[in-house]
Amino acid sequence: MSYVGPDFDPPQARRPRRGPLTVALAALVPGALIGWFVYEAVGGPGGGSGSAAASASSSSSTSSSSTSSSAPGAPSATASNDDKPPNPTPLKGKVVVIDPGHNITNFQHTAEINRKVDIGTNWKECDTTGTSTNAGYTEAQFTMDVSYRLKALLEMQGATVKLTHEGHSPAWGPCVDQRARIGNNAHADAAISIHADGAPVGDRGFHVILPASVHAGGADTRAIVAPSAALGRSIAGNYLRATGEHPSNYVGDGTGLVTRKDLGGLNLSTVPKVFIECGNMRDSNDAALLTNSAWRQKAAQGISEGIVSFLRG
Repeated sequence: MSYVGPDFDPPQARRPRRGPLTVALAALVPGALIGWFVYEAVGGPGGGSGSAAASASSSSSTSSSSTSSSAPGAPSATASNDDKPPNPTPLKGKVVVIDPGHNITNFQHTAEINRKVDIGTNWKECDTTGTSTNAGYTEAQFTMDVSYRLKALLEMQGATVKLTHEGHSPAWGPCVDQRARIGNNAHADAAISIHADGAPVGDRGFHVILPASVHAGGADTRAIVAPSAALGRSIAGNYLRATGEHPSNYVGDGTGLVTRKDLGGLNLSTVPKVFIECGNMRDSNDAALLTNSAWRQKAAQGISEGIVSFLRG
């Protein structure tokens, strides 16, 4: 786009003789033209995106860069950490053990799962059937679904992931003491047991269960209390953000964190480990979330991000 400055007059037709006016105009025209080019270069109306403006900007940047790099004592240009591509497998070399709570066929093996096992602080049933929604969606179905989703997410981050059971094998259990040993034998960098609660109607929200300091019988959690607490806090924060589910309104005083010493899966663990109760299956509002496939993916995502954050320090 061209622009004619307010002081620019077009040249007059040539005359045989030059009078004083002609001479004056001849002097004014070059000055006006110079002023017009300068106006275009610095971005007059509509000129900011023109080639002249771009050229001026480029020239200015080049000059500034040249001056800066040649200044005495100026640091040389080097690639910063921000220029490095992100690590696509940040958990490579890390081992995570996922324990899907209960087993969908436990109800067919009541004698086996009622057998008592030593959890250090006392003796407790090998396993239980878990709870379910009013419509019959079982906790075991929920935990298996979320566990597989979580496994896939963590493996995408490069982690080696092991499940304590596959949902169909073994046919029941395993017992809580064996679940702990699986994590211990794998030398897991982090372990988590997935659950959903069966609290009274009106009790809502999630909570993460941390191991208490226990030193009794075959249980000694003293070395894992601190890292497990860090793991639990990381999972709780990311789970809340990813799912929108609020911390429990019936345990944990609104923190979403609870410490217990009566769970064999925690008492017998020698690696950082927590449980998560993802919501209350007996409350219709929570049940609507727990039975929703898209929401379960969010739950897995939140847990995954909490584990990743913990393992990356």
